[in-house]
Amino acid sequence: MSNEKFNLFSFSGKMKIMHLSWMAFFISFVVWFNAAPLMGVIAESLGLSNGQVKTLLILNVALTIPARVIIGMVTDKFGPRLTYSILLAVCSLPCFMFALGDSFEQLALARFLLGFIGAGFVVGIRMVSEWFPANELGTAEGIYGGWGNFGSAAAAFTLPVIAIFFGGENGWRYAIGLTGLLSLVFAFIYYFNVTDTPKGSTYFKPKKIGALEVTSKGDLLLLIIMKLPMYATLGLLGWKLSPSGINMLTQEAVNLIYAGLGVVLLIDLYQTYQINKHLFDGPVPEFERYAFKQVAVLNVLYFSTFGSELAVVSMLPLYFAETFELGLAQAGMLASTYAFMNLASRPGGGWISDRFGRKPTLMLLTAGLALGYLGMAQITSEWSLPLAVVMVMGCSFFVQSGEGAVFAAVPLIKRRLTGQIAGMTGAYGNVGAVFFLTVYSLVSTQAFFYVIAASAVLGLISLLFLTEPKGHISEVNDKGEVTLISVS
Repeated sequence: MSNEKFNLFSFSGKMKIMHLSWMAFFISFVVWFNAAPLMGVIAESLGLSNGQVKTLLILNVALTIPARVIIGMVTDKFGPRLTYSILLAVCSLPCFMFALGDSFEQLALARFLLGFIGAGFVVGIRMVSEWFPANELGTAEGIYGGWGNFGSAAAAFTLPVIAIFFGGENGWRYAIGLTGLLSLVFAFIYYFNVTDTPKGSTYFKPKKIGALEVTSKGDLLLLIIMKLPMYATLGLLGWKLSPSGINMLTQEAVNLIYAGLGVVLLIDLYQTYQINKHLFDGPVPEFERYAFKQVAVLNVLYFSTFGSELAVVSMLPLYFAETFELGLAQAGMLASTYAFMNLASRPGGGWISDRFGRKPTLMLLTAGLALGYLGMAQITSEWSLPLAVVMVMGCSFFVQSGEGAVFAAVPLIKRRLTGQIAGMTGAYGNVGAVFFLTVYSLVSTQAFFYVIAASAVLGLISLLFLTEPKGHISEVNDKGEVTLISVS
């Protein structure tokens, strides 16, 4: 753990690691969301139907759920430096493939594969946790998450301008190709400028790889229960592509997807049992234990916070345009105030968490989140536009500060499993997004906001089971030596 002062304007030691990590995350989000602001031009250029456009947007998030879990495991095993660098380099390929696409099928495959880059977030969570002490960790993770997350807003602002600059019907191809090039170049910059831990520190790895280790039989059951919504969400995405949804795939193809998910679930459960079967031989030593309920509570909270953010960012421009009769460009600018808040809100949530404790901060922010969405449900065309924008920005403060506070707690549960825990919690954010967007397609906008508020109330109840991190967590290195890591 580095002892230097926390100075945002420094670019050495632990601060250099934090800055390079949020830049890597920023680039991954630019690449992940590079098609959304150009979709109108892309559709026109290749003659895509409305259904095909919607399909591309669904495919963009489909793979991110399993990817976050997988990348979490890979990070814990091989370290964040190598994992982030390879992820950025490899994901530049589907980006180039999309830029060169001349058929819907090629675009669809590229978009599906690009969902993998959405998992980059998880890698930096582990990296930052290795470099910052517990009393600065919330702030550092908040800056990493908030500034990196801003990549989606940056893509929305800059890529249309770059496309216009190149001009012609291929302008969008150059804009998207450039994001791939940026990802490829930064992969090398990251690899040659960071290390997994400060000098002299040990990088603790999981004892086994293939599934998350838990430390009691009750926790094993809870882990299995928490896996099911992730598979159900992937099944829901399959249903959205079926004849009952947007009719992109035949019912036979969707049934194959369901069968495939069933097989993968069985393999996953078998792996989980294999990794944890020692629990049936006797109890785990006290110093090795951690409470998986902590992870479950953070999953539920990220479902409400990041899940609702992704869903609301997708529907807000159109909602503003229809409610207040604005042009789409004007509505888009106003809606982007929601994403803009990320720059300050997420670090703010982490900072409050460092100062006033993880659990009280989460209680306060989750209550604010529920009230914020209840407020957004009241917006009608009778409201003045400035008041509606203030309501949206107020709500987004609680949403994004809540995300910052969740990831201020994630790295304090079990150091050697931080990547996997961050992967599962991060995946729950995407599960929330798919769930809320599905609700949005079935009910009124007001009911949609009420459902998110209800999920926040559920999060508030689950917080009663969270324990404030105190004292130390212990880790054992390859030689069997125990290291105590301060978490408070």
